[in-house]
Amino acid sequence: MEDTKRDELKDKIKSEIVKTEKHILEYRELSKPIAPENSIGRISRMDAINNRSISEAALKKAEKKLSDLKYMFSQIEESDFGTCIRCKKPIPMGRLLLMPQSNLCVNCSV
Repeated sequence: MEDTKRDELKDKIKSEIVKTEKHILEYRELSKPIAPENSIGRISRMDAINNRSISEAALKKAEKKLSDLKYMFSQIEESDFGTCIRCKKPIPMGRLLLMPQSNLCVNCSV
């Protein structure tokens, strides 16, 4: 991989890490337990519980993405960076810029 592309990808990964950390903080706030003493109706409480479970799922997904981004950032200087871990073919730069946490090409990710 060329140095200019590697630098562009480093910047993209750093940007995604910052954005994902921000989302994690938001999801943690949204997934806090609903206090039973809140005077909300039964339907509203069920809606709040449902929204909380959605936020918890989004939190887990964001935490996984953050972990993957940090791993990819730590591997960016390796000679085989940008190579699919299954088929060993180069991952297109467009895919890496769109999903910098990906270590699979499009064909292998299906």
